[in-house]
Amino acid sequence: MESIINYFSTIPSSHRTLILVSGLLFFWVLEGVIPIGRILYNKYRHAGVNLFFTLTTLIINLGFAFLIVKGSDWSVQHHFGLFQWVGNWPLGIRVVIALLSMDLISAYLIHWIEHQVPWMWKFHVIHHSDTKVDTTTALRHHPGESVFRATFTVLAVITTGAPMWLVMLYQSISAFSSQFNHANIRIPESIDRMLRLIIVTPAMHRVHHHNKQPLTDTNYGNIFSIWDRLFGTYAFIPTHEIVYGLDVFDKRENNLGDLLKVPIDKDRYRN
Repeated sequence: MESIINYFSTIPSSHRTLILVSGLLFFWVLEGVIPIGRILYNKYRHAGVNLFFTLTTLIINLGFAFLIVKGSDWSVQHHFGLFQWVGNWPLGIRVVIALLSMDLISAYLIHWIEHQVPWMWKFHVIHHSDTKVDTTTALRHHPGESVFRATFTVLAVITTGAPMWLVMLYQSISAFSSQFNHANIRIPESIDRMLRLIIVTPAMHRVHHHNKQPLTDTNYGNIFSIWDRLFGTYAFIPTHEIVYGLDVFDKRENNLGDLLKVPIDKDRYRN
């Protein structure tokens, strides 16, 4: 554990970028080896659109980095947050509690809210508009949604009382998990069933990308499946029954201009 703390306490920006890129490339290649189905589409054009949103997300996250660092420093200095309050507990248990808490607030909670609040949903709908879900879909977030999520990340850091090394560890796991659970890869059902008792798997998250409610409003988790099970938002249907996209969205999932204007374009977006 000490080596992990030391590494993430001083992790260079280049290493953080490497974690993001290597995970993406790993699942991109794996999709060609063990895909769920042979979906005919231009993977490069599809990835290009989603990578554009990756760039906007990185820019926004860079702007929020100052608040995240300040929030973490304040929590540690004032002994505030779950991680600080259970300071006498074994470090491993404290880390698990912190990871669970950050996943709840900065992944599950904001995701659930985006599905409940109409004006926030109009930003999140960009993510659901993808009809060819693969690992690059994990990167497909409107800049406005990236602001929502970054704000809740700051809230999660302060509430959890996580030191920066733990924040870096969480964000690395979160990015890798999102790439994994969006990947178009085939995992044997027996293995997937065991995995999704603890973590969000591709088969579990695909249900969230089904084109019709109520399945669209299920499986909000990113790392841990416990929150969906605990709050009654867990659902599962076989992958072959899932149709990606949205039944209320015009087929413009690869037009950047249209996608960026969706939240304010009342004439072209059907509520």
